[in-house]
Amino acid sequence: MAEKLKVLFLASEADPLIKVGGLGDVAGSLPYALLGIDPAWIGGLELDLRLIIPFHSAIRQKLDTQELVASFEISHTSGNIPVNIYATEIKQLPIYLVSAPPFSPGEPVYTTDNYRDGTKYTLFSLAALEFTRQIGWIPDIIHANDWHTAMAPYSLKNDPDLVELKDTRSILTIHNLPYLGTGAEKALEEFGIQPSDDPDLPDWARHMPLPLGLTTADRVIAVSVSYAEEILTPEFGCGLEDYLQTRKESVSGILNGLDQANWDPSTDPVIPIRFSTQSLDLRLKNRTALLEEVALNPDPTIPLFIIISRMDHQKGIDLAIEALYQVANVPWQAIILGTGTPMLEASCQHLQEDFPDRVRSILRFDAQFSRRMYAGGDMILMPSRYEPCGLAQMIAMRYGCVPIARATGGLRDTILDMPSPGATGFLFKEATSRALAEAIQRAIAIYSDRGEWQKLQLRGMQMDFSWQRSAYAYAQVYRSLKEQIV
Repeated sequence: MAEKLKVLFLASEADPLIKVGGLGDVAGSLPYALLGIDPAWIGGLELDLRLIIPFHSAIRQKLDTQELVASFEISHTSGNIPVNIYATEIKQLPIYLVSAPPFSPGEPVYTTDNYRDGTKYTLFSLAALEFTRQIGWIPDIIHANDWHTAMAPYSLKNDPDLVELKDTRSILTIHNLPYLGTGAEKALEEFGIQPSDDPDLPDWARHMPLPLGLTTADRVIAVSVSYAEEILTPEFGCGLEDYLQTRKESVSGILNGLDQANWDPSTDPVIPIRFSTQSLDLRLKNRTALLEEVALNPDPTIPLFIIISRMDHQKGIDLAIEALYQVANVPWQAIILGTGTPMLEASCQHLQEDFPDRVRSILRFDAQFSRRMYAGGDMILMPSRYEPCGLAQMIAMRYGCVPIARATGGLRDTILDMPSPGATGFLFKEATSRALAEAIQRAIAIYSDRGEWQKLQLRGMQMDFSWQRSAYAYAQVYRSLKEQIV
């Protein structure tokens, strides 16, 4: 019988049970891709991977069956907190659900109160570790994600009661470094978690969840190679760059993947006309249908820009709006979809008011309409000030929509800039509207050459962004950490 490599994957959300943001996509895809890995790729080890997430109230409405597998208590200054762990399985992946009073009926996955979320997710992290002792399944690897689960690697190294887990190694994946868990400090104290005594860690960070996890995780993995490099610099390091430099040998990047079965224009039931690399000409019908849906002129000679994004400073929506004003002297159309900061929403509305025959600003979340935008738009604008990985550019390329993006993080790792051989899109360096406007003008110049444009589309559609590549890279990290266990 093959030796097992036991991994407990911790996340605050996981599709299809619960999804709020990009982490839900990752936790809902990466574990399955890992389970599909040939043991020969990881030294003949048989991967025993299990997912654990909170038993959010929204999940209870989706599950038909779950089994109570453990009950225990977690110590807290206000009194011990009872915890029940339930088990279920989806597509042969064992999934554990942590039920406890802080995850009360109607409680959202995330709130704007980090003390409240700090209480929920510190409890979750501690419960996940205790659960492994309760059932006698001691993982080789704890794989935590972002600040919500960062207390797992920290407690793993600092809680003397976890003697059974003394050889367990840990990984902390950073999906978005600026979210440090600020405001959760009191919650940590109430669970008896002491601040870090690492002399290299800044004083202000000694009580915060994510920095604490960074001090103790055996490996720190960012969600793209470029983002792993960027967080070591003052521009992207959030004040932790000097500390991360001290751990530079333990920091690396693994690009997130894309569920290519879910995002496939040849099978997508939502778009009007399905198409592939062999039938790219059919895509024009989706473009026409999209423009007719929003009452814009479906002239194929006028480039159509799309923006599908959270209205947030990070995403550079203000840069996109300013850039469109700067190229107003040339023909273009734009459809914007998203919600967020009221000021940015208002700017999008003003753009539509100033260009009523060119622009549609649709201020809502609409997953189905976004698919029609990917399938019909000519170019997607992604002027992010930082982008740890990014998913929209991968989806867009898969649907023949060419990205125009800032050369940062995962955008730089997934888009090859024109006119390089094999180019799949257009990149710009500075986070300014002028730099974006120049990239837009470069794109429009190529767009007028239909033959070259189709080559650009086809190269993007043929890119491999599957989770298999990411899973293999993570499996190699798992294997290297297991080999350290004596």
